[in-house]
Amino acid sequence: MRRLLVIASVMFLSACYNAPDPGSGPSGGGPGSLAGAPAPSFDVVRTDGRPDSLARHRGQVVLVNIWATWCPPCREEMPALQRFARENAANVVVLGIDQGESASVAQAYARERGVTFPILVDEKQQYGRAYAAPGMPVSVVVGRDGRVVNGFDGAMTLEQMRAFVAPALKQPQHGSV
Repeated sequence: MRRLLVIASVMFLSACYNAPDPGSGPSGGGPGSLAGAPAPSFDVVRTDGRPDSLARHRGQVVLVNIWATWCPPCREEMPALQRFARENAANVVVLGIDQGESASVAQAYARERGVTFPILVDEKQQYGRAYAAPGMPVSVVVGRDGRVVNGFDGAMTLEQMRAFVAPALKQPQHGSV
């Protein structure tokens, strides 16, 4: 029984501690394999109970970050994500999508750490599955046209976030809806 518990723990932790991989190509899977495809969207609620979804932000560049409060790399990345959101508020919508936890858990975590960007609560983990998230955190950039621009497996630094989102900011705005 102890061996089974150890094996299960290792599998669980390895899903959270992915080595950063800037997207993985189509043969490798991962969120980067979705580049160019329409971005899946699901109706969920924010931590304040208001309904939201990725589709509600069509016409804007969106950085989607799929995370959970129990994930150590997610917690390490959060200050950089908050800073990125604050610095780019005029050009990029940052959506944190908490996977599988309650709104109260995600809200308490965000409040304690001064997170001001919207946190959506995906108790059914639909976004994680749709964006081929092999672990967490996973980030996806969605262009103004509602298509995936790029995906990234693992935690990013502030500098990596800036470089990751830059191609979407260069896309013309006339094609958006």
